[in-house]
Amino acid sequence: MFDKSQKSYTDLLGKTNRIVEGTTIKGDMISQADLRIDGNLEGNFTSQGRLVIGPTGSVTGDIKCKSADIEGKFNGRIDVEELLSIKSKANIQGDVVAGKLAVEPGAIFTATCTMKNAAKNNTPVNDKQQAG
Repeated sequence: MFDKSQKSYTDLLGKTNRIVEGTTIKGDMISQADLRIDGNLEGNFTSQGRLVIGPTGSVTGDIKCKSADIEGKFNGRIDVEELLSIKSKANIQGDVVAGKLAVEPGAIFTATCTMKNAAKNNTPVNDKQQAG
């Protein structure tokens, strides 16, 4: 009669996982929930949620997530489905794949960057040349 879809445990909590300053984790992490890193992660991270690397946080490894805000250090490959926001104090090195990218002035961004869905949003120059 009242068919309500059950919310997942993480939706009910509405919380974010945290790695606090002074903590180092070595190994791969998989989470359905959001994660904030103010400590150190040496390994890969995969999530359907949002990743925040705080000003004291650092990650060395590969990341795949829905969205990310980086204010600390990152070295590796990051694949973000939606928005990757790089704050002014961030230090990024490696490979970046993102749906949208925002880089604040002052950020250190030493990376190769590939934008997702660029072909869907932009008309290629060759179309105009072929039509004429």
